[in-house]
Amino acid sequence: MYLPEAFRVDDPEVLHRLLRERPLGTLISAGATGLQASPLPWLLEPDAGSTGVLSGHMARANPHLADLRSGVECLVMFHGPQGYVSPSWYPSKQRHHQVVPTWNYAVVQVRGPARVIDDAAWLREHVARLTASREQRRAAPWSPDDAPAAFVSRMLEAIAGVQVEIEAIDGKFKFSQNREAADRQAVLSALADPGDPHSNPELAQWMRAIIAPG
Repeated sequence: MYLPEAFRVDDPEVLHRLLRERPLGTLISAGATGLQASPLPWLLEPDAGSTGVLSGHMARANPHLADLRSGVECLVMFHGPQGYVSPSWYPSKQRHHQVVPTWNYAVVQVRGPARVIDDAAWLREHVARLTASREQRRAAPWSPDDAPAAFVSRMLEAIAGVQVEIEAIDGKFKFSQNREAADRQAVLSALADPGDPHSNPELAQWMRAIIAPG
C-alpha cells in the first residue's frame, strides 16, 4: 500500500477502532490456486506479546480454504469511511484555481500467516462472540441459543475457523492532511453540511478525530 507520511496513522487505538467498527475485512492470499480474496467479518483478539489476532470463519465449500491450510501469508484490508472531495470546496481555488477533485478515505491493512481451525467447540464460541459483538446494541439480542441445537450444529459443520496473527498493521487515513488549514476546514464543513450534495457526516467525524483543522 502506497503510504505517504502525511496520511500514516500508527496509533493502535485508532487502528483497532476501525477494525471493530468496520469488521468486514477482505482476506487476500496468493497460493497454489493463485490469488484468492474472501470478504469476512472479523473479531480482533488481544494477544499478549503481539499486536493481536484476527478471528473469522468461512464456508468449508470456499476453495480459498485449501490455500489457507498451508499457512500462507495473508493480507486483510479493512475499509473505513470514504467519500468524494470537490475542488469547489477549497478557498485556495479562488486564488489560483490549481486544484483537482480527490477522494478521502481510511483503510487499515493487516499482514500475517493464516491458521485454519476445525475444532467444533472453538467455532461455537467464536460464532457466539461474533454475534454478541453485533447484537449487543439491540434491546433483545439474538444468540445462537435461540435457534434449535441441531440446526446450529449443522450450520457449524459447514464452516471452518480462520485466524490471522497480526505481524504488521498499517493505517492510511487520507483526510486532506496535505492541504492548507483553510482548505481542510472547508472540507470538514462541506462534508458535515446536510445541504451539500456530497455531504458525508461520518467521514467528517473521523476527519475531526484525526486531524487538527487549524
